[in-house]
Amino acid sequence: MTDFRDRDFRDSDFGDRDFRDRATVREILTATGDTWAVVGLSNNTRRAAYGVAQVLQRYGKRIVPVHPKAETVLGEPGYPTLADVPFEVDVVDVFVNSSLAGEVADQAVAKGAEAVWFQLDVIDEDAYRRTTAAGLRMVMDRCPAIEIPLL
Repeated sequence: MTDFRDRDFRDSDFGDRDFRDRATVREILTATGDTWAVVGLSNNTRRAAYGVAQVLQRYGKRIVPVHPKAETVLGEPGYPTLADVPFEVDVVDVFVNSSLAGEVADQAVAKGAEAVWFQLDVIDEDAYRRTTAAGLRMVMDRCPAIEIPLL
C-alpha cells in the first residue's frame, strides 16, 4: 500500500481540494446530519469501528451498523448493506480496506448520503473524485474520534 501521508494532495489530482481538509472535517461533524451509517461495524469491541461508534454516539450522532452479519450494536439494529437501511443516512463512515472502500462510496452516493468519511489509512483517489463530483463532501485518512475533541 502506498503511503500517501507525505504527499501534497493539493495538486492536479484533486484540484484545490485536500481530502484531509480541516474545514470539510468540521463541516461534516457539525453541519451535516446526525445519522451516521458505520460500514464494517460489528460487536467486536476490539475493532476501531466499535470505539469510534461509541464516540459518535456520545457526540449525539445516531449510528447505523452496516455489516454482513446485520448485528444490533450499541443498541442500534444493524443492516447487511447500505441499500438495506430503510431510512436516509447523512454520513457514511467507512471501516473497510482501501480496495473495497470505493464500492462503499458508490453505494453512499446511490443511497443519497450527504458525506462519506474514509477512516485512517483508507484512501481511494478515484472514489474521492467520483464522490465529490456527485456533490457529496468527503474526507479520507481521518478519524472522527480524533477530530471531535479538536473542534
